Amino acid sequence: MATKLYVGNLSFNTTETDIMDLFKTVGTVSECSLITDKFTQKSRGFAFVTMSNQEEATAAISQLSGKELDSRALTVNEARPREDRPRGGGGGGGYGGGGYGGNR
Repeated sequence: MATKLYVGNLSFNTTETDIMDLFKTVGTVSECSLITDKFTQKSRGFAFVTMSNQEEATAAISQLSGKELDSRALTVNEARPREDRPRGGGGGGGYGGGGYGGNR
């Protein structure tokens, strides 16, 4: 069964190809997704890599966690399921009013 890994502390110059090439040294990579900002399209400094099985994922964690890529020590661990976060707009704002004005 395929296992998804979180890869953090990436340089903003690191590409998906760089990540895939590194992880292919450990095993078969099913998928690689470099996470980018939706407005600027620049890297957010982390990615997800799916290895073909649990054994290769475990090997990738032990061999690549702490390894340098583009002068940054990588963080590699098993990805956790995405947490449901409430959607919604940031609330209130507006003027708080309060005690300004008047004659003294």
